[in-house]
Amino acid sequence: MSAYGFVGLGQMGAPMARHLAGTGLVVHDTRPEAMEPLVKAGARAARTVAEVARSAEIISVMVRDDDQVNEVGAEILASARPGTVLAVHSTIRASTAEELARRAEPYGIEVVDAPVSGGFMGATAGTLAVMVGGSAEAFERCREPFGAWADLVLHMGPVGAGTRTKLARNLLHFVAFTAAAEAQRLAEASGVSLRRLARVVRHSDAVTGGPGAIMLRPTTAPLRPHDELYDVLRNVRDLGEKDLALAVELASDLDVDIPLARLALDRFGAALGLEEDRDG
Repeated sequence: MSAYGFVGLGQMGAPMARHLAGTGLVVHDTRPEAMEPLVKAGARAARTVAEVARSAEIISVMVRDDDQVNEVGAEILASARPGTVLAVHSTIRASTAEELARRAEPYGIEVVDAPVSGGFMGATAGTLAVMVGGSAEAFERCREPFGAWADLVLHMGPVGAGTRTKLARNLLHFVAFTAAAEAQRLAEASGVSLRRLARVVRHSDAVTGGPGAIMLRPTTAPLRPHDELYDVLRNVRDLGEKDLALAVELASDLDVDIPLARLALDRFGAALGLEEDRDG
């Protein structure tokens, strides 16, 4: 692999970059101490972002927010050679990635937005998922190096598509955290051990796949009776509505507020694409 640059060696960036150390890796972080472990692993430390840009053909950026992405991106555009691929792994606005790509065009530089999912654990293990928005050619160039720290590398579409995918994925992630708090309140009021509840949730989600297991449809349009998923999801709806109704009833008995559960019960069938089906 040709020289690869990595800018931003925080909690996610450092373990991601470590998987590339010793393969012509050039790294930069505003904190010199963040570069030291990677230098020991075979990377070269750059004093500036511009030095990374002059050295590498593919540059990964993992910084905090849109402002930092724009700042680092401007430095890279000013110094990188035509043909460079600039990969932004930070979770930002899709419009930020799209605007950066427009600014990069006159320089002959391609931008891909490539946010990741899997957290620090996945970054350390090299098992992240990366959602890539950009041209097919840029994606192909990034596929191998991204595979050093991700075991799911998907091309989602043009620039911006990677970020839109990540935001949808994180919507599910953090709404589920809020729902978990509701479940804990209900369990606690019921006298149930929260630690044992957590063990059950982690075990069963590992078996079933959690919420992702129900993401089967290629569209959110209503299902038709001839659809192969129709009967499957009708069964899911019937079971889900029964169990949600029981949980809402228990919460009412215990005077526990679970607004997400009530909303889910109200919208569950429609969420599965069955809003037009009730009588079968």
